Amino acid sequence: MDLTLWILTVGWIFVLLWVPFIIYTNRKTHPKALFVLFFAEMWERFSYYGMRALLVLYMTKVLFIDMAQSAAEVKSYAIYGSYTAMVYLFPVLGGMVADKYLGFRKTIIWGGFLMVLGHFALGFQAFGDLEGNMPMFFGALGLIIVGNGFFKPNVSSFLGEFYETDDPRKDGAFSIFYMGVNIGSFLAILTCGYVGQNINWHYGFGLAGIGMLIGLLVFWAFAKGFGEKGLEPQEVKDGSVKIFGTKPAVSVIVLSLLAIPICALMLNLNEVMSTLLLVISVFIVGYIIYHALKSDDKVEGQRLLVVVVLFFFHAVFWALFEQAGGSLTIFIEKNVDRSFLGTVLPSSIFQSFNPLFIILLAPLFSFMWLRLNKAKKEPSTPMKFVLGLGLLAFGFAIIVLGAKYFPNNEGLISVVFIALMYLFHTMGELSLSPVGLSMVTKLSPNKIVGFVMGAWFLSISIGNKMAGWIGSLTASESVAEGAHPTETLSVYADTYLTWGVFVVAGATLILLLLVPTLRKWMHGIH
Repeated sequence: MDLTLWILTVGWIFVLLWVPFIIYTNRKTHPKALFVLFFAEMWERFSYYGMRALLVLYMTKVLFIDMAQSAAEVKSYAIYGSYTAMVYLFPVLGGMVADKYLGFRKTIIWGGFLMVLGHFALGFQAFGDLEGNMPMFFGALGLIIVGNGFFKPNVSSFLGEFYETDDPRKDGAFSIFYMGVNIGSFLAILTCGYVGQNINWHYGFGLAGIGMLIGLLVFWAFAKGFGEKGLEPQEVKDGSVKIFGTKPAVSVIVLSLLAIPICALMLNLNEVMSTLLLVISVFIVGYIIYHALKSDDKVEGQRLLVVVVLFFFHAVFWALFEQAGGSLTIFIEKNVDRSFLGTVLPSSIFQSFNPLFIILLAPLFSFMWLRLNKAKKEPSTPMKFVLGLGLLAFGFAIIVLGAKYFPNNEGLISVVFIALMYLFHTMGELSLSPVGLSMVTKLSPNKIVGFVMGAWFLSISIGNKMAGWIGSLTASESVAEGAHPTETLSVYADTYLTWGVFVVAGATLILLLLVPTLRKWMHGIH
């Protein structure tokens, strides 16, 4: 058995023991719905991260193999940025559909179904003469983008329905839920990464689809246990609401199918996608600001403004954090010593550090927030964001330190630097991301919580698009084809120093100065 397969086997055994332990120890603290949604989201993330682990590598090594290396990397980063941006852009519409028309349950099921089709379409390219079929490749990504838009925001929003607005268990619940996200990610990176890089790229993509199908079936099987929660609005049940003169469900299906080829086309139109994302972002953020300023309830309006301010810092965080699926994967491929015990580990497997650390640390963070809350010392949400950004910058500082001062004669750095970077990035993520999801459900008016949650994912969309652009800065044309790793190392170090350390540290300082104002605007919601 090679080392990679041994790591994969141990990873699965660990998760099979860890998940029952977490459910058992938290069964009396949280409602059963948390664990159903935890499990469904775990498998949905298995599908997403399984494909994400392979996407840039597949494009650079297979899809654009005829292009020069730097050109292939730039094009791959652009497509990766557009893909992940749209993955987090469509939740704005998915949240609105759930709020106004279908309810959480039906919206989640429809989104999951489209994602299953998308992943299987990628998997089927392993057969016949479909390898490298561009229309099928981009069409499959279009299915996943649209499906994710319906699934992703509504699972998170639905979880908030099972807790009161300022329930002290809420941040802990979202930390546990977030651990489910990362268990799926951990298993996917190990499993799909191994199968994709060692057996067949498309078998790896197909495994991601099987994971999505399991998540969909789990949610569907347990949905009846949610009672009246998550059903469509009463006016939709009564038949008084129509879209284009038809039932909302029919219109949503038709419009979804029309959106798929449009998304596929936009993936290959980088500049158009960037402009469109900017216009949509300005419109949606502007609408939330307008709603906040025009609200008859001043408290409600100021709480929404907190979401808007943190929206921008959230985008900065993800612009650098998401280098993990792009430039950092290629950096590990080129400039990290991956040999261990006679085996050269595949570069995709190193992405598993992040979800592994989350699995181990999420219960600790959940416990820590509850204990600090009881002691009346828990940091406010804006202060947790400051902590998250600071830890992100520190993680990049470790990589820059390793690249500038500790490379070996071949221009490779130790995997220890990668592990430490992921440790600090993970602690930053736990301080910011699940807390942000919880915050949206606390600060948003009930009638638009799905829409605001979708807008919150829009900040991740902007961050992902920025991530693609930042990643392209590491694909320097000044570095010759097949250059020695010492040459590429300096390009990565300079890029990460500028953007990962200096820019993020600057954003951290600005947010720290805004914390007192934001706490005041939250009006007692911690």
